[in-house]
Amino acid sequence: MRPVLITLMLLLSSLASTARAEVALLVHGYLSSAATWQASGVNGQLIASGWRPGGIILPGYRGIQLPPPVAMAGKTFYGIELPSTAALVVQADILSAALRALSTRHPKESITLVGHSAGGVAARMALVRGGVGKVGRLITIAAPNQGTVRALQAVDATHESGPVGFLKDLFGGSDYYAVKDSWPVLLDLSPATPGSTLYWLNNQPQPPIHYVSIIRAAPYGLGDAVVPGASQDLNNIPVLRGKALSIVVPADHALTPADGAMLARLLAS
Repeated sequence: MRPVLITLMLLLSSLASTARAEVALLVHGYLSSAATWQASGVNGQLIASGWRPGGIILPGYRGIQLPPPVAMAGKTFYGIELPSTAALVVQADILSAALRALSTRHPKESITLVGHSAGGVAARMALVRGGVGKVGRLITIAAPNQGTVRALQAVDATHESGPVGFLKDLFGGSDYYAVKDSWPVLLDLSPATPGSTLYWLNNQPQPPIHYVSIIRAAPYGLGDAVVPGASQDLNNIPVLRGKALSIVVPADHALTPADGAMLARLLAS
């Protein structure tokens, strides 16, 4: 029997033995919000597959605010609103608190974390820093697990030094100021080199859960306009090598209804 076929059979066997997730938490990316999952059509695909929306989790001065519990039992997915321009550690700590609250509400159910783009990295940071709780699986979509040079380019484009620096600050529009205020997370998402946030994260022990990385393959090659394909693959993190299921899909960086259909299939496995 061919080695590739043996590997595939072992992988399918492993997935079949995994308890189905009954709760999913969707984590948005940079300069995005929980509404992105609805606007992209992902929520609609999950609902069509038998999942019901549990609402959006909000951070507050008094801690995490869970939406009111839904009346009927069954598979439930939640969104969460994160300060996407804040440092990854800030987002991760909010996410950890949300996971603790969900674990209390759903004590007998497995939780799957789903993170798009920077949300996938924030989700992994939350698991490394705050513990796993009821989380049994992490699914990342187009996530810059090894960083992206686009983050450094954005910082450079909004830097005020040099002879034209004051002109940038004077005439920059709303997008310019949004990026300028995002330096904490942009620096965190810079390529993983010694001393960087991602270098630290990728060299920590990763929780013993199931990992799935959904990798974009845009028309111009593996990866998309924002994140290289190699960075999206969780198997390229040394401590996770060979432990993640990697799925390549023909799409660019943004979420699409096809992501919802893919998630529904993965959540059912």
